[in-house]
This record gives sequence, structure tokens and C-alpha cells, in this order.
Amino acid sequence: MAAPPSSRIAIYPGSFDPITNGHLDLISRGSRMVERLIVAVLRNQSKQPWFTVEERLQMLAETVTGYANVELAAFDGLLVDFAQARGAGMILRGIRAVSDYELEWQMALMNRRLRPGIETVFLMAGEEYSFISSHLVKEVAALGGSVAGIVPRAVEERLKRRVAERSR
Repeated sequence: MAAPPSSRIAIYPGSFDPITNGHLDLISRGSRMVERLIVAVLRNQSKQPWFTVEERLQMLAETVTGYANVELAAFDGLLVDFAQARGAGMILRGIRAVSDYELEWQMALMNRRLRPGIETVFLMAGEEYSFISSHLVKEVAALGGSVAGIVPRAVEERLKRRVAERSR
């Protein structure tokens, strides 16, 4: 039996393919709002990820070491089912621009319909990160551009290696 949802536990879901400094900003800010923040990597092969779930979890582990209340996990299926199983009463989502809001709003309403006890909380992206997306980072890296300063250094190195592998 699943634990009752707690507003002290939040899930921050995403593909994190790869993790960006925008993600880290939300992890930092979100971790201050709750007792436990579970950063959850979605197993979604339809997005054609560059990195496996295990690689994404490893990159996250390397970058969130300073946050004692942050846990890492992977999930598939419905987010609200995963949240319920982990006892989370909150889903944390980031909004970069107005264009993000409509889809996030629809998902939040569906999640509320499926699990009324789990709330979605939106955090605005920091101004310096509002243009960053994992998709854009991969595109810039693939075309030989620099992603320094918009992804953690370890992720930047992994991206360079992945670009080299993909071009063989």
C-alpha cells in the first residue's frame, strides 16, 4: 500500500537528456521548499534520447552531490502513480516561457484529475536559464557550438564525447 501523499516530498520529473544549468537551478530552489526532492528521470524512448537512463542518472548524481535532501530515481508510466508510490504530494515543474505554460497547465489538470491529493507547483526559470532546453543544448553541441556555462562541466565533456561517437 502506498504512503499518503505529503507536501514535504516533491517529485521533479524530466528527461534530463542532458541535465542543464536550468535544471540545476530548479533543483536548488526546489530542494529548499521541501524536506525531500526526488529528481525522477522519465523512461521515454519516444524522445530518442542521446543518453541512456543510467547515464542520465549518473550525470545527475555527479551534479547534485551538494543537496542532502535530493534523491534520484527513474520511472515509467504515469507520473502521478510514481508520485503516489513514493508518498509525494507535490510535483515540481519549471516554466521557461509562456509557450511552456499551456502544455504544463494541461498536464497539471490531468494529474489533478487522476490524483487530486497531488499538487503541481510551477517555478519560473531563472532569467539566465529561460532559453535553455536539453533539445537546444544537443543541437548546439551537434553543430560544434559551445555549451559551456549552460550545462555542468562534466555534462559538457560527455556531450563532446557523444557528438564524436554519433559522427563516426
